[in-house]
Amino acid sequence: MPGILIAASGTGGHLFPALAVAEVLPKSWEVSWLGVPDRLDTQLLPTRYRLITVKAGGLQGSFLRKISRLVEFLIATIRVRNYLLKEEIDVVFSTGGYIAAPAIIAAKWCGLPVILHESNALPGRVTRFLGRFCNLVALGFPLTAKELLACKTIFTGTPVRESFFLQQSLPNWVPSGCGPLIVVMGGSQGAVGLNQMVRPVLLSLLRDGCRIVHLTGSNDPDSNAIQHPNLVVKPFSDDISSLLHHAALVISRAGAGALSELAICRTPAILVPYPQAADHHQEANASFAASLGAAVIVHQHDPAHFALENALNRLLKTRLVQGDSSLDPLIKMQQGMERLAVRDSEKKIAKLLQKFS
Repeated sequence: MPGILIAASGTGGHLFPALAVAEVLPKSWEVSWLGVPDRLDTQLLPTRYRLITVKAGGLQGSFLRKISRLVEFLIATIRVRNYLLKEEIDVVFSTGGYIAAPAIIAAKWCGLPVILHESNALPGRVTRFLGRFCNLVALGFPLTAKELLACKTIFTGTPVRESFFLQQSLPNWVPSGCGPLIVVMGGSQGAVGLNQMVRPVLLSLLRDGCRIVHLTGSNDPDSNAIQHPNLVVKPFSDDISSLLHHAALVISRAGAGALSELAICRTPAILVPYPQAADHHQEANASFAASLGAAVIVHQHDPAHFALENALNRLLKTRLVQGDSSLDPLIKMQQGMERLAVRDSEKKIAKLLQKFS
C-alpha cells in the first residue's frame, strides 16, 4: 500500500488544507504527518495520523539564532530522510511554511516525488526558494503562476474540509432571532488588532438588530468588554462551517484558507489583511477576492476611525431596512464568492498524489 508523508504545521492555514487532502486519499494509504512540537498539530493530529515532530523555523534574528536554526534544520532534514527510508514512503506532500523545507530537501535526497501546495496569491519564502525542486507546485490562486516561473505549476484552488460542503443547522449557543448574523474571526490564532478595531462598532450593530458571534482567539484581554444577549464572544469554535453557512456577513483576516472556506459557503466578507503578514500576502489575497466582487477590503485602523463602520453601514443598510433585495450588495458578494470557489481542490490534489506515488 502507498505511503505518504504530509508536512503541514502551525496555523490552520497550513493544517486544514492538508487535512482536507488527507480525508479524500484512498483508505488503503498509510498517512504519516510531519509537524512541529507545541503547535496546533499536536492537538489535531495524533488521534488521526501517525505524527512525527521536528523543530523548524525561520532564519530571522541574531547571528547566533540563525546558526541555531540552521543546525535545527540540518537535524530535522536528517531525521525526515531516515523516516522516509525506514517507513518506505512513496510521495511527500506539503502545504508550505517552514516545515516544508526539511521535507522537500529530505525527499529529494531520497529521490522521492514532492508536491507542494501554495495557497497564497503571493508565494511564501519556502515556495519561492524550494518550489523549483518539487515535481509540482499546486496553486490556490491562478495569478500566483507568474511569481513562480521556475516551477512547474498547476492551479487547483485551496482544499477545504468536507464539513464546509454540508448544510448544517446553527449550534444552539448562537443568538436566536431573525436579525442578520455577523461573524468576526481572526484565524486559528485569533487577532487582537482586528478585535480592537471591531469592538467599537458592535453596540451599533446590536442596536440595529444584528446577531454577532465574535471569535477572539485566546490572547484577547478585552474579550468580556461588552455584554449583550445577541452577542456571543468565544476564543474559538469548532462550528466554523455552520457559522459561515448561516452568516450574512463575516469580518475576517485574509488568509488563503479562510478565503477558500468563505468561498465554498458563499459568505460575503469584509477582509482586514494582517498588516504584518510576510510580503503582505494577505493584501494580495484580499485584492483578488475583491476583484471578483466577493469581498470589501478595510485596512486595519485605529478603533476611533470610521472606515469599518462605514463599510458595515453600506453593506447592511438594505438588509436592515428590508428594502428591495435586488439592491442588496450582499447578494452580489455571494455571487462573487461563488466565482472564487473551487469545489474539488482536495480531489484534484489527491489524484496528483496518486499519479506520482
